[in-house]
Amino acid sequence: MFLDEKQTHMSYLKTQNHNLNLRSNVKYRAYQFSLSIIVFVKDFPEKRVYWIIEDQLLRCATSIGANLVEAKSSSSKRDFIKFYEIALKSTNETIYWLMLLEDSKLEKVDKVEPLLSEAKEIGKMIASSLLTMKGKRS
Repeated sequence: MFLDEKQTHMSYLKTQNHNLNLRSNVKYRAYQFSLSIIVFVKDFPEKRVYWIIEDQLLRCATSIGANLVEAKSSSSKRDFIKFYEIALKSTNETIYWLMLLEDSKLEKVDKVEPLLSEAKEIGKMIASSLLTMKGKRS
């Protein structure tokens, strides 16, 4: 039953922008990234320093996809752009927390690099979309 539910959720995200190439579907990648962050932080040690980082990282990383999906139901182009701007800000905050975690040399930091790399890629995709929406592409 779990697989069916997962497939349903994935199908929803895949059809959000009718793009068959999932590597270029920013909503799909943001969703997968959120799942990766959840898995990453679930086994953090029970220490205060991890609670703060875990909380902030979960909030901003999951906010990326949530704002991209929320944009779909916006009432105007301006509102749509605003959701993408918020998603970009959340991406930048996520990158900050991942870099802080990596540079802190705490336990579990060996798995930060792939997450950091994906966050940067998602950020580039969102920024590129914003430039296109604002008509600032050269």
